[in-house]
Amino acid sequence: MRLILALTLLATPALAQEARIPSHCIALAAGEATVQPVALNDGLEADSVLIRYIDHASFAIVTADGTVAVTDYTGYLGTQDIVPDVVTMNNAHSTHWTASPDPRIPHVLFGWGEGATPADHRLDVGSMLVRNVTTDTRGPFGEGARANGNSIFVFEAGGLCIGHLGHLHQIPSDAQYAAIGRLDIVMVPVDGGYTLRLGDMAGVVRRLRSSVVIPMHWFSQASLEAFLTEMSGEFTVVETGGAQLALSLDDLPSEPTIMVLEPAYLD
Repeated sequence: MRLILALTLLATPALAQEARIPSHCIALAAGEATVQPVALNDGLEADSVLIRYIDHASFAIVTADGTVAVTDYTGYLGTQDIVPDVVTMNNAHSTHWTASPDPRIPHVLFGWGEGATPADHRLDVGSMLVRNVTTDTRGPFGEGARANGNSIFVFEAGGLCIGHLGHLHQIPSDAQYAAIGRLDIVMVPVDGGYTLRLGDMAGVVRRLRSSVVIPMHWFSQASLEAFLTEMSGEFTVVETGGAQLALSLDDLPSEPTIMVLEPAYLD
């Protein structure tokens, strides 16, 4: 497995988009590819996807042609002037969204819908397909449940299926698991209370059985360590010591593996 320990996202002119490598996710999308004002990761191989942990629940997902998606976008990525092609948000609180996204971003996807209509995204930007599966959320102290208040976003790129569970409050139903599909890589909130309880989240991870699990959304080292202890009997745990990794289908571990990344802004 190739770990890239230093990120250099360089603002460069857009290249012609490559066709997306087919994944084994269940969703299909149609539509015209768009020309992206992108920031490229220099040296990323054609069949690889780079995942950079930025902060809290925000990750940059970068394809070889320079398409950049950012999860749970808060409006700040660091001191570099990076303009993502796609950002996703969940409105749990200000660490998961912003009311004033950079107007240069072509695609801003909200994880919640308007009124009773749930969010429904199928966005094809050429080398990446972004879709969502909604789940319910609860209000403060477990009250005020909101149907379809959270989205699990799935990114299909480089033949990989990459899932971000968002601010997950609900154990997915069988229908929701079916809609999510087979995830190769999943970002999982491990705070142990603001989202799902540790035991329930561990159950979700076990059922997804992804090749690579990336913990996120911890408020202390203790909550991270509790999750790692819970899963260590079934999953290999790798402390990368860095903020990012690059993966392709050929790089996926043969056994489910938790890859611990250390968040770092794009400075």
